[in-house]
Amino acid sequence: MRKGRYIARTMLFALAAVFAVGFLLPTVLTVTNSFMTQSEIDANYGMIFRDARGAGNRGYVADSVNLKIIPDRVSFSQYATALFRSPEYLLKFWNSVILVVPIVVGQVGVAAFASYSFSRYQGRLKNLLFFSYIILMLMPHQVTMVPNFLVAEWTGLLNTRWAIIFPGTFAPFSVFLLTKFMRRIPTSLIEAAKLDGANEWKVFTGICLPQCRSALYSIAILVFIDYWNMVELPIILLPDSEMQPMSVYLATINASEVGVAFAVAVVYMIPPLLLFLHGEEALVEGIAHSGSVKG
Repeated sequence: MRKGRYIARTMLFALAAVFAVGFLLPTVLTVTNSFMTQSEIDANYGMIFRDARGAGNRGYVADSVNLKIIPDRVSFSQYATALFRSPEYLLKFWNSVILVVPIVVGQVGVAAFASYSFSRYQGRLKNLLFFSYIILMLMPHQVTMVPNFLVAEWTGLLNTRWAIIFPGTFAPFSVFLLTKFMRRIPTSLIEAAKLDGANEWKVFTGICLPQCRSALYSIAILVFIDYWNMVELPIILLPDSEMQPMSVYLATINASEVGVAFAVAVVYMIPPLLLFLHGEEALVEGIAHSGSVKG
């Protein structure tokens, strides 16, 4: 029995290691290749990028690809180009920041007020509205893209940052997740505060929000990562390429600047990675507790 369990655990560990390597390999290659020279990248992956840009054989790469993890010569020229020599990359990076930060702040704020209402008050209208939030949450961006475009065009917000910020601020995902978390707060705690003379605002700011700190942080991380990587909405709602974020611009970098694309991708990974590492415990706790009580 012990030998069988040991073999099973070993096989599961090996399988998990294979999956871990498969998940991490693209990130590792992106980081290491960002320190390669452009000539070395062309020698290793040139046929892929030429094929992707329409030259050479289409749809099939006959030659083998040399996946190199350690560069022959470490070069920082790509980072110098991305950070200092070409302001276009920094402009796209700050476009992403200008779009995503207001969405995160606004969506967390709207979710806090809406979730408090959903968790504190009962009624058929409230249940119907919350059910509508769940239905909207299940819809992908592709389904609501055309209505968002029509509304943005009708209100005159098309090709402005508000066309992205407004729909993101009122997205239903945060409301659903935070409502599930607020329902964990004991009713006796709120009633005790009421007996001490606390009004609704005091209950909301002094009891509910401090109790939901981990959930708020986890929601902020998830929303940031989601909108930091958005592609479809900026393409449709921001026709002006000068206003589009880095997530869209990365796909348009020329084949002759693949090394710079690797460097920009590494820089673009840093904010969500730091945010995740800083709030990993809060993220896990918020998601786990949000699903621990039935709505």
